[in-house]
Amino acid sequence: MKLWQKDKTALAEVEKFTVGRDRELDMYLAKFDVLGSLAHIQMLQSVGLLSAEERIALQAGLRDIYSSIEQGVFILEDGVEDVHSQVEYLLTKKLGDTGKKIHSARSRNDQVLLDMKMYLRSEIEEIVSAVKELFDLLQTQSEKYKDYLLPGYTHLQLAMPSSFGLWFGAYAESLVDDLITLQAAYQVVNKNPLGSAAGYGSSFPIDRGMTTRLLGFADLNYNVVYAQMGRGKSERIVAAALANIAATLSRMSMDACIYLNQNFGFISFPDELTTGSSIMPHKKNPDVFELIRSHCNRIQALPNEIMLMTTNLPSGYQRDLQLLKEHIIPAFQNLKACIRMAGLMVSNIEVKADLLEDPSYRYVFSVEEVNKLVLQGIPFRDAYKEIGAAIEEGRFTYSTKLHHTHEGSIGNLQNDQIARMMNEILHQFNFSILKEALAKLLN
Repeated sequence: MKLWQKDKTALAEVEKFTVGRDRELDMYLAKFDVLGSLAHIQMLQSVGLLSAEERIALQAGLRDIYSSIEQGVFILEDGVEDVHSQVEYLLTKKLGDTGKKIHSARSRNDQVLLDMKMYLRSEIEEIVSAVKELFDLLQTQSEKYKDYLLPGYTHLQLAMPSSFGLWFGAYAESLVDDLITLQAAYQVVNKNPLGSAAGYGSSFPIDRGMTTRLLGFADLNYNVVYAQMGRGKSERIVAAALANIAATLSRMSMDACIYLNQNFGFISFPDELTTGSSIMPHKKNPDVFELIRSHCNRIQALPNEIMLMTTNLPSGYQRDLQLLKEHIIPAFQNLKACIRMAGLMVSNIEVKADLLEDPSYRYVFSVEEVNKLVLQGIPFRDAYKEIGAAIEEGRFTYSTKLHHTHEGSIGNLQNDQIARMMNEILHQFNFSILKEALAKLLN
């Protein structure tokens, strides 16, 4: 059964090619399709396109379908093209002609638009929750290891003293900025496209503001042509935000791989979190971090993939857009897995104490010694030359005692201020409005 089928049946090869992975990926959208329909039928009754009795019957049918989705027993039956067709088929099978009325004033185009926006909203909420959990862990580790010094590098050469407090805290603050961009993406996603139909509106007197409120959207995509043009754009903007989080995880993973290397030996992990070699019994490989790095680098390519898939498309719907689901949906699942695994590793990390007591790191303190001379009144350039000469002549002396006090330095991490910034951006998502609206639809 195909809603668009008229008199001719497409060749099997064409059908297989055009459907692609849609049936598989539609399962991720199923519950959002039902929620959208619950809002749509309330609106249809309000404008006289459904009777109260029909709306009540459809609500009961849709809620039963939603329950089957939640229980994991909902399927797309053989011969049914997509989730929208399956939902309508089940309603028609149960309610007869009443079930057929659910598609009034809609097109599959704006059903997919709506389902994807609702899916993106839901996945963003899950990503935000996962990021906050990792953020809290990084802050905890930052405080725990704030007195554990670590050599800092520039150009991968020894540079200046750092600390594990700074290292963990840096990635925590990076996640704050990542959520700022994700919140901006959420604002784009959190606008209702329903009612744009095939991209040019409807002659029915539909109430798009009503469905906006019922579905917990912050606002409406007002122009129906732009609502259709938003498909691909929304995914690209969200992908860019996901790429930022992925970049943070990838960079942290690269650090961890280096720090675990025996030539550095800054950190270690329990044996069960590393892997061995088939022939080298001494190996403890950071496979988890290596895979996080690779997954996240692939996610960083996602915005460019989506941009190229949508480049030079005219306004209106094009079948190219169908393929976006094959890229954006797996990206969410992969990123959530990477965040969880990064948290597992960070929570079990073992940090080596007194690293900078090793004389091989003595030159990271050269700037400290320059600054001491400056504090005695020696001009900076003269102090620099004096310490440089001492290094060249082998008479350099230093102390590992540090006194850094400015904001964000080794001795003043400002983790409380970083937490404040995180809480401020979390508040802006305001997921409670969405949850309350969808709960009303289901009850």
